[in-house]
Amino acid sequence: MPTAGAEMFSTRSKGGYSPGTTEDQYFEATDTLLLPVIRIDAASLMRVSRQLESIAERQGPRIAFKARGTILLLNLFDISAVQAEGNYVSLQHRPHHYLVHESLSSMAEKLKPYGFIRIHRSVVVNVSAVEEVQPLPTGEYKLRVRGGKEYLVTRTYKHNLRDLAQLWVGTERLY
Repeated sequence: MPTAGAEMFSTRSKGGYSPGTTEDQYFEATDTLLLPVIRIDAASLMRVSRQLESIAERQGPRIAFKARGTILLLNLFDISAVQAEGNYVSLQHRPHHYLVHESLSSMAEKLKPYGFIRIHRSVVVNVSAVEEVQPLPTGEYKLRVRGGKEYLVTRTYKHNLRDLAQLWVGTERLY
């Protein structure tokens, strides 16, 4: 039964047949006066787009841990590296670092799906924080992350450097 203000139309012609249709094909058309008219100008669309980007950044993957009696939530993008410190790991978060009682191996496994790679037996870095990789004569590499901190990439973990870039340009390879 059509709703108020809507009309029922048949796909059949006056003669009862229309090519390509069956006798039972019908569709409803609602009264276009009942539909809201939405007009968006380019400035409004850009403002909404920026708001959505801001929300997406705030809702990015985060890590939660206890610190001084409270639970802190940190955006994973803001963590440049995770370093082992005895039975703890240090989350290198600008401008601070936070100690969390967990093993580096466990933390590395949890962070791997979010773009963190192991570069040393005691260091995991955020791929998106890496700004420079410099080969050393020893077969190791020096890696610089945003904020200027440098880390050593040992030969054992240098194969993980392939995950640093989605696209290599030029003819040379990393190693």
